[in-house]
Amino acid sequence: MSKTEFIKRKIIAANKIDSLLVLWRFKEKKVVFTNGCFDLLHLGHIDYLSKAADLGDVLLIGLNTDASVSRIKGPQRPILDENARAMMLASLQFVDTVVLFDEDTPYELIKRVQPDVLVKGKDYKAEDVVGYDIVMDKGGSVETIDLVEGYSTSALIEKLRQVKP
Repeated sequence: MSKTEFIKRKIIAANKIDSLLVLWRFKEKKVVFTNGCFDLLHLGHIDYLSKAADLGDVLLIGLNTDASVSRIKGPQRPILDENARAMMLASLQFVDTVVLFDEDTPYELIKRVQPDVLVKGKDYKAEDVVGYDIVMDKGGSVETIDLVEGYSTSALIEKLRQVKP
């Protein structure tokens, strides 16, 4: 199998996640879930995702579709389409699976996955994280991770807009 095929196999449809979850649970893997748009992958994303991966055995990322990103961030976003964003995330060695979701929040996906650990950045309070109730009710944990200062997609986009051609 080529490296590209390997990467593509890490990107799955939400309705195909059940068989992976059964396998992971059978192997007693601790499933970590996080989500986001991940438009213009940068150092802050890498730091955040690698720290999330350290919290368990399997890192599953819920990735907003293009339509979802546009509803949340506005018509100029995303910069990169969902296929490009999914491929970049799946190419990271510590990412096990990327699942696209079209809703504005990953609540239904979290309900389906039932992760052991739910992760967001420290810009959220744990109890305000979407899916907090699901994970806590099953005895899991919700963790918030420090963000790398000076790195955000919005700031990067603004910086690029100021570059003179």
